[in-house]
Amino acid sequence: MNYDGPATVAGRTVRVRLSGRWEPVDGRYHWVGRIEPDARVAGLLRSGRRDVEVRIAERVTAARLGEVDPWGGVRISGVGDPPWPPPDPPAP
Repeated sequence: MNYDGPATVAGRTVRVRLSGRWEPVDGRYHWVGRIEPDARVAGLLRSGRRDVEVRIAERVTAARLGEVDPWGGVRISGVGDPPWPPPDPPAP
């Protein structure tokens, strides 16, 4: 599953690109992605803050900020239910 769209990270509206997979070793869902460049989110990371919440629609999920990439985007990851809503079921 993948998600590409708006999200709220640490109270800031940003655009994210996320994907995830089941990890058979620990039996949990792992997701990772990138927050498009945002100076305030990068500033949080640079100040030492790593643990944040991600909100997409009505779903709120704990996440961890990674590193700032050369273009100013921030890597983000989490374990457990993904922050994006499940896809709509196919129409009959």
